[in-house]
Amino acid sequence: MRYCADLPADPAIHRILVIKWSAMGDVILSTALFEDIARAFPDREIHLNTLPAWHGLFTEDRRFQKVLAMDLRDPHQPVAATWRWLRQIRQGHYDLVIDLQCNDRSRLLLGLLSLTGERIRYRLGNRRQLPYNIAPAERSQLAHAIDRGRAALQAGNIPATTSRPTLHIPDAHRAQAQALSAAHGLTPGQFAIFLPGCNANGYLKRWGAARYAALAHQLHQDGLERIALIGGPDEIEECRRIAQACGPWLVNLCGQTAILDIPPLCEPARFIVANDTGTAHLAAATPTPMLVLCGPTDPRRVKPPGDNILTLQADLPCINCYRKTCSHHSCMAMLTPSRVLRRLRELMG
Repeated sequence: MRYCADLPADPAIHRILVIKWSAMGDVILSTALFEDIARAFPDREIHLNTLPAWHGLFTEDRRFQKVLAMDLRDPHQPVAATWRWLRQIRQGHYDLVIDLQCNDRSRLLLGLLSLTGERIRYRLGNRRQLPYNIAPAERSQLAHAIDRGRAALQAGNIPATTSRPTLHIPDAHRAQAQALSAAHGLTPGQFAIFLPGCNANGYLKRWGAARYAALAHQLHQDGLERIALIGGPDEIEECRRIAQACGPWLVNLCGQTAILDIPPLCEPARFIVANDTGTAHLAAATPTPMLVLCGPTDPRRVKPPGDNILTLQADLPCINCYRKTCSHHSCMAMLTPSRVLRRLRELMG
């Protein structure tokens, strides 16, 4: 099997399916690849298959003529969910499937699809094994997800040059971000944004409310007018604790933003401090300088792309453990507010 082809040059490709289900950060990261795909196939029909939770990211995205939002993880009806997916994809009659999920489930479903008699000429993935017939040579699992995705596209001669996540933000969300900024006195260049949370299952990735509050006090004493907190439902308590420890110069916007309000809120900030969270990847769609604090996760694999983004991680034997529980949490405890402040000064030049 050759595993390589000049896909953009093939006039027989009329309809394309792109698969990217999860997680939030990975979906946002993949928007750079979505941009490359749309640019390589300007006159073809492109559909996106993602989870319902991320459908709102793409409701007005001109890169896709259709978004197929289906939940394949229904624990009560797994067979029915699989059958719904197979039926929906069969109806698409795709000439090319680009699998950016590339996990056991997506490979199984594409294999089952072929058993139903649906013949898809090109099936692009990130490794040379069934069901793919377009794929790159094997890459290190330590490679960044965006690099693995780029290598997969390049196996199909799809130029992969977009440097950061690219979201198509509707005007209504830009207007909402401007309204929130005006209401809370967030003057461009005179405020910072903290992204202090992460989902409840990944709490070890949190730097901690007390440390964020201490950093906020130091930044305000150094002359920063405002600091805004942004987060979702899992971060409400964390943000409340930070806000309680600070003065009225700290603005708690946790729970007050739609997902696509966040990039235009971040764009005029002086800088951003974030945990390794999906929201950090949203913020990475802007050119705003950002510092990402990494504890149990590997910066080589999770850092959002961009020269405007730095990471900070403690030097410990147990770093990059990816554990869900820990008795000491030393990886975050060693990142003192003063150490974070020094790294921020490096970021800002």
